[in-house]
Amino acid sequence: MWWLIAAVGLGIPLVVTAMPEFGMLAVGAVAGAVTAALGGGIVLQFLVFAAVSVALIAVVRPLANRHRGQSPQLASGIDALKGRSAMVLERVDGGQGGRIKLAGEIWSARALDGNQVYEPGQQVDVVEIDGATAVVI
Repeated sequence: MWWLIAAVGLGIPLVVTAMPEFGMLAVGAVAGAVTAALGGGIVLQFLVFAAVSVALIAVVRPLANRHRGQSPQLASGIDALKGRSAMVLERVDGGQGGRIKLAGEIWSARALDGNQVYEPGQQVDVVEIDGATAVVI
C-alpha cells in the first residue's frame, strides 16, 4: 500500500512541474507495489523500485531529450512561404513596394535591396515575411 501512496505522491509533481523524471520514479514505485503484492521482501521491493526507476531514466530521458531538440519536419504558416518563388504582379521596389502572387494568393511585397526594382512578370524569391508584406529578392 505504501508503494502506491508513493506512486501517487510522485505523480503529483509530475503533473505540476511537467518533469518526466517524477513519472519514471512513480512507475518504479508501482513496480515495487507489484513486487510487494507478489510476496517479495522489503529489500527486493527497494531493489525493483531502484532498478525500474534507473532503467527508465537511463533509457527514456535521453530519447526524450533527442526528440525535444529536433525541429519540426513540416514548415507551416509564414515559415512555409520563406524561400518560395512568386510572380510579380505590380512593380516591386524597396520604397513603395508592390504586389506579388505567392502560393496562389496576392501579397504586398517590397524588395530586400532598396535600390532593386522588379517588373510585372518577373519571378522573385521570398526571403522573409514582415507582417503582411513579403520581402523578396
